[in-house]
Amino acid sequence: MAPKIHFAASEAPEAQAVLSRLTELYGDAGPDSAAYIVALGGDGFMLHTLHHFLDRGIPIYGMNFGSVGFLMNEFREEDLPERLATAIPARVHPLLMKAEAAQGVTEALAFNEVSLLRETRQAAKLRIVLDGKERLKELICDGILVSTPAGSTAYSLSAHGPILPIDSALLAMTPLSPFRPRRWRGALLPHQAKIRFDILEPEKRPVSATADNFEVRDVTAVEIAEDRTKSMTMLFDLGHSLDERILAEQFLY
Repeated sequence: MAPKIHFAASEAPEAQAVLSRLTELYGDAGPDSAAYIVALGGDGFMLHTLHHFLDRGIPIYGMNFGSVGFLMNEFREEDLPERLATAIPARVHPLLMKAEAAQGVTEALAFNEVSLLRETRQAAKLRIVLDGKERLKELICDGILVSTPAGSTAYSLSAHGPILPIDSALLAMTPLSPFRPRRWRGALLPHQAKIRFDILEPEKRPVSATADNFEVRDVTAVEIAEDRTKSMTMLFDLGHSLDERILAEQFLY
């Protein structure tokens, strides 16, 4: 019996065309009855799909129609039921961001990373507190990232952050263009760490906070912690699991 699949596609014309063909081949059970979600797009669309189906707990299998596709499988129309049946699962937990600003506290989830970025020509000034203990009194920088293992190959990697195996139970904290202390390159944190950034001189040096694609402007403090009450399962082809991709990325030159 063919598995119950619901297809989701980005707005790209090629993804929409394939959506029609795959629906004709395999049918579409709809999101309420599906055993699998098949996402057609790039990494950005995969993040959108993870957020959209978060409360349903349905495994998500992505096929690449984007420019990067690190979180996606190779596109192929044939043998989709067999690929789903043999796919390797990777369970991911989001970060919960609590951003304090003049309008109050705003919460948002991030499967990739939470980023703090300066809003003007002035560098940001941040104080870093971990589990209630001040660890860095003042960091002058363009910004800072806290990434999950799944997100460690995204923005964090571009900022020279470490690549984390998907099951490493770690978070990566990576500064963006640190000016003082100039040699500080970030930290590896246990996944249960409670992180707080206090924005120093927020009126002179305004900072925004972004959880995946949700932004809060002019924040005064940001708290970040892994939300273990929520999780999603991503599926990867046999031999091309997320663990393997993360390992292979470290040997590129």
